Amino acid sequence: MRWEHPVQFASQSDVGFRRRNNEDSISVRICKDQESWRDHGHFFLVADGMGGHAVGELASKIASETVPHTFFKNKPGPVAKSLKSAIEVANQAINERGMANREFMRMGTTCSSLCLCSEGAVIGHVGDSRVYRIRENRIDQLTFDHSLQWELIRQGRMRPEEVYLNEPRNVITRSLGPEPVVKVDIEGPYPVMEGDCYVLCSDGLTSHLKDEEIGMIAKYLEPSDACRLMINLANLRGGSDNISVIVVQVGELPDGNLSQERPPEREPDLELDKGYGEWLWLAGVWGASLMVAIGILMWILTKFDRGEFLTFGGMSLLVMLLVRKVFAQRESSKREEYLDKNKTVEWKPYRSERLKFNTDFLQYLTTMESELQRAAMEEEWTIEWSAHNKIYYEAKEELEKKKYLQAFRDFSRAIDILMTGLHSYRKEMVHQARWKKGPPSSSQED
Repeated sequence: MRWEHPVQFASQSDVGFRRRNNEDSISVRICKDQESWRDHGHFFLVADGMGGHAVGELASKIASETVPHTFFKNKPGPVAKSLKSAIEVANQAINERGMANREFMRMGTTCSSLCLCSEGAVIGHVGDSRVYRIRENRIDQLTFDHSLQWELIRQGRMRPEEVYLNEPRNVITRSLGPEPVVKVDIEGPYPVMEGDCYVLCSDGLTSHLKDEEIGMIAKYLEPSDACRLMINLANLRGGSDNISVIVVQVGELPDGNLSQERPPEREPDLELDKGYGEWLWLAGVWGASLMVAIGILMWILTKFDRGEFLTFGGMSLLVMLLVRKVFAQRESSKREEYLDKNKTVEWKPYRSERLKFNTDFLQYLTTMESELQRAAMEEEWTIEWSAHNKIYYEAKEELEKKKYLQAFRDFSRAIDILMTGLHSYRKEMVHQARWKKGPPSSSQED
């Protein structure tokens, strides 16, 4: 990566629908000059505190402040070494703070950090918050979840389908704070390419969104829109935890052709039925087999040369199909592993998912938007209806014209307007519920 590469980013943290306080913390440091970037690089961090109430908040806050402060204070050197040292310093600070107060003992936090520097993309990681990379038609999870589920799978003690049915998801095996020494995972440096997109998030997001959904949202939306839609969907699906997201997009190097008119944006490829090729191959095999059977039957009953022709022709076609299938499988196996996976592989430490613009997901958004609209009218949420309706009807028109990408963006914005109204409505309901119990008692005068 070079200093001239433009970097767009957005970050957002939300309390969710079931928590009273936010124990997540976020930190972003964008270098303002080339010297600082050369020595350290752009820095991003998500921390998810644990311990309950103020304890988790304190742990994640210490991590989000100590790690970047120590990292940029360290002398220039290998970024991986400097990042590892900074995370270890944060672990020691959290541990000492916990040991100094009985109420704070065993407090901890996850920590997933990303540096985009001259060496490439370097990741420092402890816990089950994640770092993803979206590149072309792939989303890759670049961090290993330090959770009971992932550890059991890695050790081969349970199969993925067994562990996810029997073991809880929220038990982590490693975090900053509980112990005076912690093992930090360092990933990279990975080469950074123009168009790469990185997502850092807490498990409040990944508990409700699939990898392919995260990838599609980050790939096709602006960082700010992507953060809002991810958090909105996580809340609409339960919002069981705090939700924190950072989306980082690496742009193209500026050149002398910036003044030239850029080509119009092409609509993304649609998610098509993946079974056509396999069905055609099976049909060919069955057709060839039928030719062989008819040829043998005719040859036995009539002794005609036509039967011998059909038998020979069918057998030849069958052999050709089988040989072609074998060679296709062999060529497929020679591809790079990260290009060969079509589905998330649960039993691997690092996961990869193929991305395509899925119209089913777009249809899901339109349905969700309609349901939110109906609820907003019935419950009289405070909505900027003029702004919403303008975007909504534009989105519907774009959908009819099969401008799927623009419709996707506009429906996500329409949902965000409705979700703003929903948040205000929920706050008002909480306020009214508290006052129904009676206003706080005033102190008696002396």
